[in-house]
Amino acid sequence: MTLKWFNINMEMSESYVLEKVESARSALRKLISLTTEVKNKTLIRTAEILDGSRNRIKEANTKDVELARSKGLKEAVIDRLLLNDRRIDGMIKVLKDVASLPDPVGEIVKMWTLPNGLRVGRMRVPLGVIFIVYESRPNVTVEAAALCMKSSNAVILRGGKEAINSNRILVEILKEASKETGFPTEAIQFIERTEREIVWKILKMEGKVDVVIPRGGESLIKAVVEHSRIPVIKHYKGVCNIYVDDKADIKKACNIVYNAKVQRPSVCNAVENLLIHRKILPEFLPKIAYHLGKAGVELRCDEESLKFIKENPYLSFVKAAPAKESDYYEEFLDLILAIKVVEDIDEAINFIEKYGSGHSDAIVTEDYSRAMKFLKEVDSAAVYVNASTRFTDGNEFGLGAEMGISTDKIHARGPMALEELTIPKFIILGEGQIRDNFGIPEDSKNQLC
Repeated sequence: MTLKWFNINMEMSESYVLEKVESARSALRKLISLTTEVKNKTLIRTAEILDGSRNRIKEANTKDVELARSKGLKEAVIDRLLLNDRRIDGMIKVLKDVASLPDPVGEIVKMWTLPNGLRVGRMRVPLGVIFIVYESRPNVTVEAAALCMKSSNAVILRGGKEAINSNRILVEILKEASKETGFPTEAIQFIERTEREIVWKILKMEGKVDVVIPRGGESLIKAVVEHSRIPVIKHYKGVCNIYVDDKADIKKACNIVYNAKVQRPSVCNAVENLLIHRKILPEFLPKIAYHLGKAGVELRCDEESLKFIKENPYLSFVKAAPAKESDYYEEFLDLILAIKVVEDIDEAINFIEKYGSGHSDAIVTEDYSRAMKFLKEVDSAAVYVNASTRFTDGNEFGLGAEMGISTDKIHARGPMALEELTIPKFIILGEGQIRDNFGIPEDSKNQLC
């Protein structure tokens, strides 16, 4: 009896997944022919319905938050789960921002003429069917859908079970707006079933789903990569580094490091490692350690920086402990910062190459040549001079919104926005040109047809 039930359930899962994927794929031809006007109108109408549906959104979200609290989930998870008026305003802003951006679909990014008269170019086209797997944050539902809609991609949304009620109401609003404006509703698919096996089945649908983008913790992303036969666009973690050079402006350095660690420590673009040039240690470390200590930041220090803090009575309140090597690889996502003293910029770059994750790294310096060296030699998705790593975000970069951050060395690297959800294809314009007449008799070359 149990085996029979298991087989029936498996068949139902297969049928459910196939229906969702096939529906999404059926929309691709319609999407590519949609005008920018229809896409923008749909985004604006979604924003209007969101604005008028605040109460029912918050009611659905309250169910999720209360259930999360009853299960003892961490406050950090509950904070990401919460949809208040400020976050609803944020979703509305994303929809309007994306609507205001240029439509990348059909853009010819390059064109050249060959000696034989052929004109060869590249045109931006959608990726196709995009599967988004994400955790906790229901606002991702709207952000991801908005970017896919504007870039003419079909999207399959699978949020975490902890946000099921919130995600459901947001998808209903997206579909309601789409029906009104003529946007194909089948292009927005939502996985309501919460079994993990549903995700694994979709990840095996090579040829039907074109790309998967996981957004969440490192364990989720690794699980997706392990199970997927579909290309995955991702970053595993954000071990971001800031190097304070001996030519740094100390005030700038203090503000940048403090912001990058304290403003929001639980995100992937917060700084985790602070590298300090030995020459400025006596001047810089007391200042930054004092302010970080007041903010409740725990410091994991190498021998030299720890000794300096422990011997300074002014810093007796600062929580400081010896760093283990594993700390320098760690994405703390908390008020914890690892510190390393370095001899010069080369040692700093070597450190970043070894311990960093290729996400976001910064140098603070007033020396132009060192700034340029850092920009060229640090191989990360976002490299900064004299600015906080907290800016690595699609909105902050003026991209309207982002699907996530990619550290892969593919067409999408850094914040993924509209352009990164398209890919170039070659287009060739001719006037009857054919390649050499190899194999065609000389006396027949001008007699075909």
